[in-house]
Amino acid sequence: MSIVINIDKLILRRMTSRELAAKTGISEANLSILKTGKAKAVRLSTLENLCKALDCQPGDILEYVPDE
Repeated sequence: MSIVINIDKLILRRMTSRELAAKTGISEANLSILKTGKAKAVRLSTLENLCKALDCQPGDILEYVPDE
């Protein structure tokens, strides 16, 4: 089971990672961990801040991709 975090798809042409970090209060380092798929967990408050900044729903950010 894999959960993919699709932040790159959502910020494409909207803003830079640095701008997103500033809008959400998430450090650039933590944002990078989320974007590269190295995160083991995501706080609901972090997900909420991302949704507010990107004007999207949690399902737009998180995606389940079954293992083959």
